[in-house]
Amino acid sequence: MAKEITILGEKIEPGKSYQIKIDIARLHTRTKIEVPVIISRAKKDGPCVLISAGIHGNEVNGIEIVRQIVANKFNVPDAGMIICVPVLNVFGFLIKTRQFPDGKDLNRVFPGSKNGSLASTFAHVFMNEIVVHADYCIDYHTGGDDRFNYSQVRISKNEEMLDLAKVFGAKFIKYSSHREKSYRESANKLGKKVLLFEGGKSLDLDRYVTKAGITGALNVLDFLGVKKFPANFSPQIESTSQVIFEESKWVRANHSGMYRSILRNGEAIKKGAVIGLITDPYGFFEKKVKATATGYIICLNHSPIVNKGDAIAHIAISG
Repeated sequence: MAKEITILGEKIEPGKSYQIKIDIARLHTRTKIEVPVIISRAKKDGPCVLISAGIHGNEVNGIEIVRQIVANKFNVPDAGMIICVPVLNVFGFLIKTRQFPDGKDLNRVFPGSKNGSLASTFAHVFMNEIVVHADYCIDYHTGGDDRFNYSQVRISKNEEMLDLAKVFGAKFIKYSSHREKSYRESANKLGKKVLLFEGGKSLDLDRYVTKAGITGALNVLDFLGVKKFPANFSPQIESTSQVIFEESKWVRANHSGMYRSILRNGEAIKKGAVIGLITDPYGFFEKKVKATATGYIICLNHSPIVNKGDAIAHIAISG
């Protein structure tokens, strides 16, 4: 007999799909804000995979990735269950901002509290109604502001997570410590296996990042036996040249001015190589920005104007 599963008061039957909503709050206008949760359960038992994005409302590339997974029915499993939450922070998405309306960063209040702030209350419901059912979680993020992350996966340092990250197929895999009160930390404490994908920048859609994010999810679903794809369906990308690293270093602007990048994201770089130029608007001032470590560029600042101290580039230090 199939295990009984109830999510947000809805009994989830084998072989059926559902769209249910997290409904915990209204705007100050009394307008109801609902967070759609899309659930598909196979008739055959298997793992549950939770795929989410938009924990920060302005990180729209992840939202597009999950949208395409649902639109193409890749979320309908052959075994187990797939839960998709394309926009966790609907509040922030409405006004194109990172935070919740209470000013909190949702990814800094997990596991939340039943009687806490709005963000904390939402985190509590999400953990106790949704995450509790998952075995594996794929969470999509982008770089903040104009910082464009090359497609990468961040994981806890253990063998199973490394195997999953390799299957995902992104070029860069980072062993990343858990940020306190983050979704990843809280899910990990519940025994969930979490892949955190970073790619692109805020308020931007990039087709290469979208492809990498979708491909990674399909690779993982296929590997876990949750969603099998035909042999001629070959989504894997970049896996033959994956870079695994734990240490990374930011290069910061040592002057204020107009900034022009010279190198491409994802490229190998040697210490002392020129990353870009900072100039004044008038033609009298030009300074080189040089790499402070040898490794690979995994993030570049796309802003044409920088202040002294701004993050210019992120270097993954491998090997």
